[in-house]
Amino acid sequence: MNALIDLKIPLESGLLTTVRLLTGGVCSLVGLGLEESEDCKVCVTESLLLLKHGGYTSARLLFTREGGIRVSISGEEGGGEPVSSMEEEISVALLEALVEDLTMDKTASGASRICFGFMID
Repeated sequence: MNALIDLKIPLESGLLTTVRLLTGGVCSLVGLGLEESEDCKVCVTESLLLLKHGGYTSARLLFTREGGIRVSISGEEGGGEPVSSMEEEISVALLEALVEDLTMDKTASGASRICFGFMID
């Protein structure tokens, strides 16, 4: 495992754009194509939203280089109010549609850890 970025952030809506930019930079660094990079950014954003809806107030993102990019996103510091909505189902459906190797750890309030990867062709 070759760690590229290990970051902890508060789950605030204003930081999602920053995380998307970071994700795009990491994807470029490992040599992913434009389509895979865009899909990865969507998956990171949707994963963060799932954790936020699950009541987490911060998240840890770990980007590793493994024949492309592997992303692990874990909810940290619970205490927020879990919000159940149709948006969760849409987020999960997007993740399942965009990646083949999705793993998701769940608790009673929702997702707690989401992992996925994108390979270089």
